[in-house]
Amino acid sequence: MATKLNTIVFSIVVLHLLLSAHMHPIYLESPAPQPQPPPSQPQLPHHNNSQYGTTQGSLQPQECGPRCGDRCSNTQYKKPCLFFCNKCCTKCLCVPPGTYGNKQVCPCYNNWKTKSGGPKCP
Repeated sequence: MATKLNTIVFSIVVLHLLLSAHMHPIYLESPAPQPQPPPSQPQLPHHNNSQYGTTQGSLQPQECGPRCGDRCSNTQYKKPCLFFCNKCCTKCLCVPPGTYGNKQVCPCYNNWKTKSGGPKCP
């Protein structure tokens, strides 16, 4: 009878060990997430020249809107300023830096006059 009891106890211990081994989760180290490169964005033209956009012919026509928006940002007459700035930029392909003055860097912009001789470009 003792042998039979030892066999049963031994079987229960082995069964317990087998079941407990299957019940405990196994933790494996997963590799650390690798940083992903940022999504590619369209490359804007890189201009090394510090005079880009302020010298005659240095702008592309599609760049006139943002440049004129900056040029006319401080005026209370925004609509006419934007109208004439865009007209001048389309012709001269430049917009002087700043919100006023500096027209000497863009002679076409500076020299375009109204019929009465006043400045056409803001």
